[in-house]
Amino acid sequence: MRTWQEFAAQWHEDILSVRPVFEALARDLAARPDVTLALVERPGVSFSLRATRAGQSLRPLFALVDVVDEDPARRWLSVCFYADCVTDPNEMGELIPLGLLGEDGHCFNLEGPDDAILAAALEAVSEAYDKAS
Repeated sequence: MRTWQEFAAQWHEDILSVRPVFEALARDLAARPDVTLALVERPGVSFSLRATRAGQSLRPLFALVDVVDEDPARRWLSVCFYADCVTDPNEMGELIPLGLLGEDGHCFNLEGPDDAILAAALEAVSEAYDKAS
């Protein structure tokens, strides 16, 4: 299994310029205490970076950063959380009924660099991380 760093290093064609956004999210997750990251690879579908927190028992992850791979040159990101673990006061994301491992998810989609959506997603990372303990 590759690490997220190995995946990012081999991600060369990035027309939508989302690789740096993926790396920023991954670095933020990796820097948090007691977090384990796993990359689930489904080429042609997605590369999913799944974050879990030590001691987390009710759910298999607290954050998911999906690199959507329908067109490898035009990958985009969907950053998802369990809907009951995050708020989205500026309505930057969207509710996905049963969209996160069979539970309601809340996802922030990035089809290019967007500082406002990235900030909202990073705030959601903090919220979900705190609730995962």
